[in-house]
Amino acid sequence: MAWIITKYFLTSAVVVLVSEIAKRSDKLGAFVAALPLVTILALIWLYVEKQPQEKIANHAWYTFWYVVPTLPMFLIFPVLLPRIGFWLTLLSCIIITIICFGLFALVVRRYGIELL
Repeated sequence: MAWIITKYFLTSAVVVLVSEIAKRSDKLGAFVAALPLVTILALIWLYVEKQPQEKIANHAWYTFWYVVPTLPMFLIFPVLLPRIGFWLTLLSCIIITIICFGLFALVVRRYGIELL
């Protein structure tokens, strides 16, 4: 149980750190947020918990493919924000990301990559 609490604490501390940095510097906050910190932590947790190398490698592999269709959100968010407000922008970006993911999954399936 202590291990799970430690994982939660460290993982949530990363999110808090990023938001605190972003308050002070837009660019530095975005840079730190763009780092694959959650993925790195997940890989560390998988390794420490003695998961098979294949599972750890698959996590990194699928993370790459799942990141690609999320990228349009970061271009659309700043365009929509002043027009429709924060919550509608966030909801719109979630919907757009889901659509992009579905379309992307169909495209990469042609190349033998199964994301769904």
